[in-house]
Amino acid sequence: MNMNLDYVIYIIDDEKHVRQGIAASIDEEYTIRAFATAEEALEQLTMDVPDLILLDIGLPGMSGLEALEKIKAINSEIVVIMITAYEDVNTVIAAMKLGAYDYVVKPIQLEVIEIAIRNGLGTVSLRKEVRSLQEASLKENLPFFISESESIQGIMEFISNVARSPDTPVLILGETGTGKELIARAIHHRSPNFQGPLVSVNCSAIPQDLIESELFGYESGAFSGASPKGKTGLIQSAEGGTLFLDELGDLSLTAQAKLLRFLESGEFYKVGGSRITKISTRVVSATNKDLPSMIADKLFRSDLYFRLNVVDVRIPSLKNRKKDILPLAKYFINMFSEKFSIPFETLSEEAEVWLLNHDWPGNIRELRNRVERSVLTGIPPVISARDLNPMDPQTQPENTSDGGLYFPKEGIDFTTFMDQMKNNYIKTALERTKGNEAKAARLLNLNHHTFRYHCKKIKEKG
Repeated sequence: MNMNLDYVIYIIDDEKHVRQGIAASIDEEYTIRAFATAEEALEQLTMDVPDLILLDIGLPGMSGLEALEKIKAINSEIVVIMITAYEDVNTVIAAMKLGAYDYVVKPIQLEVIEIAIRNGLGTVSLRKEVRSLQEASLKENLPFFISESESIQGIMEFISNVARSPDTPVLILGETGTGKELIARAIHHRSPNFQGPLVSVNCSAIPQDLIESELFGYESGAFSGASPKGKTGLIQSAEGGTLFLDELGDLSLTAQAKLLRFLESGEFYKVGGSRITKISTRVVSATNKDLPSMIADKLFRSDLYFRLNVVDVRIPSLKNRKKDILPLAKYFINMFSEKFSIPFETLSEEAEVWLLNHDWPGNIRELRNRVERSVLTGIPPVISARDLNPMDPQTQPENTSDGGLYFPKEGIDFTTFMDQMKNNYIKTALERTKGNEAKAARLLNLNHHTFRYHCKKIKEKG
């Protein structure tokens, strides 16, 4: 079966022989729907959205231009190719302004219209490919977007609209651990800059004396110890994509001044350079600091604040979105159970109560870390309140005659549990050492040969 049959094409023309002629030439390649009037096609359009429409300009009743406007209002991504009986330049220009992709002139040459269709469907295919890539990339944002609270659902809708602009600066505000970087990624993946790079900069992690050279790059010999080849800065690395400035409030006033110049003009000088570099990128910034207070204390430039704060997104803390706590916890349980091959399934009632009553000063990051530790150290299949907060006396079992160990009522498979714990520590040690077996063995106080033996056993068991 020809995969082109996945594409649906509408032919809208009041001349029967035109509809039949076009349909006969392409119906083996595409799924065809033919209509004599725009009104009939628009009624069908609400139930069966086509990929491409061949639309006659000179229709009885509703004209082709009127139909084009309504089609684009229903779905702006539908590719529309206009058909005209004569090359009326003004009418064609009007159609293109309304969003027509192309036009063909009657009498129709089938080769010409087939080329126009292939080109139009090439655009459709590219959009579908980009959308598929965006959906795959957005999976890493899932923890933030698991939400039942109205506040987060509103933010999701808001950033989808904001992302459509390729260069509007966005300022993300929220406490530590609320998911500011996930918001930045979501904006990038939904934007026209999606296929460009996303460059993340933690301003607090770069020493103040290096921040300018890291952001803007430097020329050869710019300072003592500089690379003889010079260096491309992070801003230039983000060309055509998105630059994410995290912990914005930690930028020095000197770096703030240079950043402001770049935002105003798209231009900057490398450190030690005399040539202007000009690029285009969207700047998304984030902070957990009170920037207006810093402005009052002359620690942050007001002009930079207003330049970066064209659009702001305020993320509520986890304690203010109680509806999201349990769905997020269960998502993390599934994620870490799969990652570490430990069969946890759910939370105990006491664990759910503890989660809902905790203040979450570390927000989503703290929740993720607590669940990960619980999966690593708890006894499957249920996470208890004690697993989530082992230091809290209120989560300890009343009867501690067993040494404080917690046993589920149905007991445990001790051998399987110990194997899982061993395998998990080996996998985690390898992750932390980026696959270096010698370093991983040292982390576990094992000699290299013993460590490799355990790794071999894990692989044999699959």
